[in-house]
Amino acid sequence: MVKSYLEYFYCCPFENGFLVFTLGALFILTVYHFILFFQQKDSTYLLYSGYTFFILLSQYRWMEGGFLYELGGQFSWITDYPMIHTEIYYIIYVFFALRFLNIKEELPKWHRRIMIGLWVIIAYCLLLFLYYLWVDQRIQEVLLRGYYVFTILISILGMVTYIPFFKVKTPLKYYMIIGSVLLIVFSVTSLAIHQSLFRQGFSVEPAYSVLYIGFWLENVLFSLGLGQKQKLILEERNQSQEELIDQLQENDRLRIEVQKQLEESFKSMELAAEAEKINSLQASYDKELAELKLLALRSQMNPHFIFNSLNSIKSYIIENEAEEAVYYLNKFAKLIRKFLATTREKESTLKEELDTMKLYVNIENLRFDQEIQFSISGSELIDPAQILLPSLLLQPFLENAIWHGLSASKEEKKLQIRLANLSEEALTLEIIDNGIGLLDSSQNQKKKLHVSESVGITLSQERLKHFSQNYTQEGEVTLLNLRVTNPSESGVKVILKIPIQLREQTF
Repeated sequence: MVKSYLEYFYCCPFENGFLVFTLGALFILTVYHFILFFQQKDSTYLLYSGYTFFILLSQYRWMEGGFLYELGGQFSWITDYPMIHTEIYYIIYVFFALRFLNIKEELPKWHRRIMIGLWVIIAYCLLLFLYYLWVDQRIQEVLLRGYYVFTILISILGMVTYIPFFKVKTPLKYYMIIGSVLLIVFSVTSLAIHQSLFRQGFSVEPAYSVLYIGFWLENVLFSLGLGQKQKLILEERNQSQEELIDQLQENDRLRIEVQKQLEESFKSMELAAEAEKINSLQASYDKELAELKLLALRSQMNPHFIFNSLNSIKSYIIENEAEEAVYYLNKFAKLIRKFLATTREKESTLKEELDTMKLYVNIENLRFDQEIQFSISGSELIDPAQILLPSLLLQPFLENAIWHGLSASKEEKKLQIRLANLSEEALTLEIIDNGIGLLDSSQNQKKKLHVSESVGITLSQERLKHFSQNYTQEGEVTLLNLRVTNPSESGVKVILKIPIQLREQTF
């Protein structure tokens, strides 16, 4: 009896419901990952949704009833080309694999080679289909003959694509490699059974049972891989947030200790005789608190900045681009030295600050393939070497412009620092980007599963306020959404008003 059940399962997938069950599962995967794409804004989910959808279409012709059959019947002009659907899901698979394993960032040269081969195959398929539509509509002779050539081309590209799969370091590659190998094994086995049964004049249905098992195994592994990828992303975000929380808690602990010391000192002094000393201690407390907030500002910088920078430099080394690697490694080392120097100096000249920001944007630009056009402009009457300001005051605003404005923009990316005006009491400085703007950036943040509110800008405002205490002019920070004033523009303008403190000249 068990044997007869197994034989029935193997021999009659169209009749026993295995076909409907498989296509139903593929339909659920298609809809589920399509919804995830809109939630996560990650094209990996969209590509996987398209992959499962076209696998479903390639097997639709064998259905004889049910919900999917009735639904597809309304679109027969789409469902009548199974070979074309097979070609499409093979092509989408390559796009999905490259995106899933982040081949473009990890191995850019391999990515370019594979993409060239893939676009050649896509062009071949389009020319073949156009020939069928306008020249010769004998589909069995045109599309079938062209499909055999496509199978050879995509198989060669598939073998080449496996090379970077083994080179990348992420453990996610094993989901892709094992799932693909299983489908290949079951597909080849299915094809051999199909040919054998066809030559003997028997029904070829058993061959499809083997193929559908391959579809099941591959898509289970791919779905698990996508889940693991999302888990790794969430773990990285949580770890970054925990590190920031620990640093802020440590700062609070130190603040409480300083406050207790002040209270104890206050109790031990006579109010009248020690009033001046108490004021001095209070000023020292404010100064130390400001320094603690500066430490919090440094600690809340993108925790992956150093890792991503080194990873980009590593790509140049792997691709034997020694000059580029040395060039950016020198810039990275210089930037780190400048960051470390700020732990000893609470203030720096405007010239030093602008030089540091040039290095910072240059290194961040590695992640954007040098797409960000960064510039600094200003009046020749302003001497940056003679103006003092809090160290790293501009960095949080540049980081915010890059990661919340420019990174989400599909247009040409521009970022500018402009020394707008110098009066007797203050310097007006502007940071302008043409990103998506404050409103769209805020909406994007709300759509994410884990929204992390940056404290960098708030801390910079407080540091500027503390810096301004010894001046008649107060420091100010103003954020303008450019689209509000001019609908044709996009982006954000940050206006900083910094009290002037000229560095003393030595002779």
